Formats: sequence, structure tokens, C-alpha cells
Amino acid sequence: MIPLAMPNLTGNEKKYLEDCIDTTYVSSVGEYVNRFEKMVADATGSKYAVATSSGTTGLHAALVAVGVKPGDLVIIPTFTFIATANAVAHCGAIPWLMDISIDDWCISVEQVKSALADKCRLEEGCCLIHKETGRRVAAIMPVYTLGNIPDMETITHVVHQYNLPVVADAACAIGATYKNKPFGGLADVSVLSFNGNKTVTCGGGGAVVGNDEELLQRIRHLTTTARCGKFYDFDEIGFNYRMTNIQAAVGCAQMERLDEFVERKREIRSFYQEKLQDVNVSFFPKTDGSSCWFSGILLQEGIGFNDVCRISERLQEKKIEARTFWKPIHMQEPYEDVPRECVNVSERVWKRVLSLPCSTNLSDDEIKYVVYTLVRLICI
Repeated sequence: MIPLAMPNLTGNEKKYLEDCIDTTYVSSVGEYVNRFEKMVADATGSKYAVATSSGTTGLHAALVAVGVKPGDLVIIPTFTFIATANAVAHCGAIPWLMDISIDDWCISVEQVKSALADKCRLEEGCCLIHKETGRRVAAIMPVYTLGNIPDMETITHVVHQYNLPVVADAACAIGATYKNKPFGGLADVSVLSFNGNKTVTCGGGGAVVGNDEELLQRIRHLTTTARCGKFYDFDEIGFNYRMTNIQAAVGCAQMERLDEFVERKREIRSFYQEKLQDVNVSFFPKTDGSSCWFSGILLQEGIGFNDVCRISERLQEKKIEARTFWKPIHMQEPYEDVPRECVNVSERVWKRVLSLPCSTNLSDDEIKYVVYTLVRLICI
């Protein structure tokens, strides 16, 4: 079976794991955690990084740190993995769902701009209130879909007029750039995931990066049980969201090969686009500097979700793992009734997406086999 996205563990992973075992530093204390944080900060152009147990826990802690409270609204795109919405809900807050742009599958900047201007009011003390629900709008969380970075300059300019903090869900964006620079300084904080299917993996885990020392220290405090000093004193309700030294050891070995991995991801995407250009499909969008986390196709209008599932099943029969992609948040049972704007683009896109194999250790012959098999299925 040619897998969709499996880890490439052919570097120093085994060596570093053995070192963890030999030294007995396998939990949340150890040199690899510190080393991994430094590597992630450097790679994202950030001054600081805090390693976490997952991307979701990183998002949750970041939202709490920027002041999101129970009952607040947080702006997110509806076309995203459910962890984005769940992190908001873990704060006791509620997602306010926006559509995406067809150009990058990221949150629609124009819709955000219009929604803030038309559907909110500023109250005394610069508190932004959603008129229909009367709830405070506490933050915006753009998602760097597929490793694409949207027009963050416009987003931050618009929302800062309303004093809204920006927490970027950069789960799959490691290695991406924006205007030829790393993305770490674009948002107040950005959160990465190192799940098993990511370009760089720790087997699990995440990281919060940013340039505001006080904010990142607060996130570190929250994620380490809000413990004060060496004794068992705690000054608020914190979370046990620490990354282990074992996870970080794997992450360090992976980060040593970041440039190689991202280059291969981009090569795979380009290969699919070149070889499938004569087929009646379009391709996953790609912004300048995208990390191209996943590769795949968007089938033509008129194709439904069940049709994509059938193609996926036929590929599975040919020993190729291919999958559908995210189902929008507004179509998920826990979030059916949350506030949302018009989401027509998301509804047009999601059901026609087919993700194709894109592991960094995928061979050229395997990619050619995927293309050959896919063309025969689509053109029959």
C-alpha cells in the first residue's frame, strides 16, 4: 500500500531516543525539549517557542493566554480540521464561522472585514460586541490551510482596529514563508502541530511560537500547570500540556531535515500538477512560500462526496491510500448552531477534494503509479 502521509524516520530519531532511555530523561524534562523549542523558533523566525503535548492543546493555551473567556466568540474559518473549533470550545467560547477564499482555502479576508464592520459594535473600553448574540468577539484564528498563508497583513490591519488578538492555527505550516520570510511574527502567536501525518512529526505534540516574551511566558506558565517555583504552589488553573523529552528527541531529528522535507513536499505537488494537467481536475491551491503539506486534486463541479469516496475506494483496491478531506465545521454536530456567515465556497469545495499520497519518502515511481492509476479511473 502506498500510504497517504507517513513519517520519514530515517535520520537520527533512533539515536536520540536511545539517548533518552540511557539518560532516563523520558518525561517533560530533558535537553531535547529545550533544543526542539530553539529549532522551531529559529525555523519560524520567532523569538520564542513553547513545546506542547499537541497542536490542539497549544491552541487552547494560546486562546486562554490572549484573554478568551467563556461565552466569547472567536472568529475561525468553517473549512478547517475540527481541532480549531474544539480549542475554542475548550475555552468555553463559541466559534463564529467564516467562509474561505477559493484562491488559498484560507479564511476570507473580505468577509471578515465586512462582518466586523456590519455585524459588530465597539463599546466603551474597546470591547467588540456581536450585535445579534450580544457576545464579545475575543479573537480571530486564521488557519494556514495546507501550509498556505493568507493575506495576513490585511487581516492584522483590520482586526487590530478592533483590538482583536490574532492566534494563527499554523498546524501544518512548518517550513512555509510569507513574502520570503518565516511566518512567526505575522500573528500574536502561531501554533504548530507535530502529529504523525505532518511534514515534521514528534509522533504527537505541538508548539506555540511568537515574539512577545510576556505572552509566551504566560503560555509556558499555563501549559506547565501554572506552578510557581520549586514547591507545590499554583497561582491559577493551569494545564498539563507539556511535551515529553522522547517526543522532542524525535522532533529534533526531524527538524534537522526540515528543508529537505519541505522541498520534497513541493516537488510532489508540482509533479502531480504537471502530470495531471490534461485531466479535468484542478489542484490544491498554493500560495507563494507554501509548505505544501498535502497534495491532491479538486474534482470538477457536479461531482459529489459519494463520487469522491468511490474513487478513493477504487484507489485503495489498487494499493493507493487516498482520502477525502475536511468536512466544514458548520456541518459537524457539535457546531451546527453556532453563528456563521455565508459559507458557499466551503460548501462547494469540501465534497470534491481528494488527497493523494505525499509522504516525503515517496519514490518517483510510486508517484507515477498513483498518477497512472488515477488517470485511468477518472477518464473511464
